[in-house]
Amino acid sequence: MAMNEPQQISVQELIAQKSNRGLLAFTEKLIPKILFLIASVSVLTTIGIVFTLIFETVTFFTEVNILSFLTGTEWYPFANSTPAYGILPLVVGTLKITGIAILVAVPIGIATAIFLSEYASDRVRRFIKPILEVLAGVPTIVYGFFALTFVTPILRSIYPDIAIFNALSPGIVVGIMIIPMIASLSEDAMSSVPNAMRDGAYALGATKLEVAVKIVLPAALSGIVASTVLAISRAIGETMIVAVAAGSTPGFNWDVTGSIQTMTAYIVQVTTGDAGYGTTIYYSIYAVGFTLFLFTLAMNMLAQFISKRFREEY
Repeated sequence: MAMNEPQQISVQELIAQKSNRGLLAFTEKLIPKILFLIASVSVLTTIGIVFTLIFETVTFFTEVNILSFLTGTEWYPFANSTPAYGILPLVVGTLKITGIAILVAVPIGIATAIFLSEYASDRVRRFIKPILEVLAGVPTIVYGFFALTFVTPILRSIYPDIAIFNALSPGIVVGIMIIPMIASLSEDAMSSVPNAMRDGAYALGATKLEVAVKIVLPAALSGIVASTVLAISRAIGETMIVAVAAGSTPGFNWDVTGSIQTMTAYIVQVTTGDAGYGTTIYYSIYAVGFTLFLFTLAMNMLAQFISKRFREEY
């Protein structure tokens, strides 16, 4: 057969090729619509959650004065005579847990990130990274019992006056829980700093510690701050650790040695069956949940703002 002889194509093959092109065109049009529907699930779910919180919270405020809710210093929803719905004791309890957790997690997390980014070899990094991931994957209920049965006895042996249910023990354990978040995100930010900056500092006679603290840390500051803010948001929303180890006594004080109650712990208490459907106590969990939602939303928006505002362009 001559090389320039045209190839013979049967009618059946032409029909098959046309059908394949039509199927391919249909698939190209269909796939974006399917992906759009899948992507819309998360958006619609978020909208549904927000509207549910808003509607039920509005119902609560038809029975409770919003000003007394925002400024009240007593939270006694189960009182038979005069129940009190002042959110400040729950907010203070949440802030105590969050403050202790940040004091524990930020120094350890940033120090771990500096070690992994600047000092650890590839072999050591491959060994430590999975351990951090395992620490992040431990169920929070396990952390709660760890705080109650291990950390609290140690604290009581050092300071006998501390109560069995207190803010210090769960605050420390929440800090341990969010260490992987700060360490991992901060290490990613530090690793993205160009090596040319490090080499320039070494050429000027800087030590490894000076390079890490005075060059890499300021250059990666936006990522570090953003990871810290996200960790604060995670600590604010923690539920099971505080529900198990912190107690259920809301108080408007800054004592960390006694029993407290956080916003999430109160929601757990009510949803376990302590209040009937349609009662004021039942609707109060939506008001508390909406307040918690505003806290976490503010933290996430702050993290995004910091990340965009102070991002270094290389």
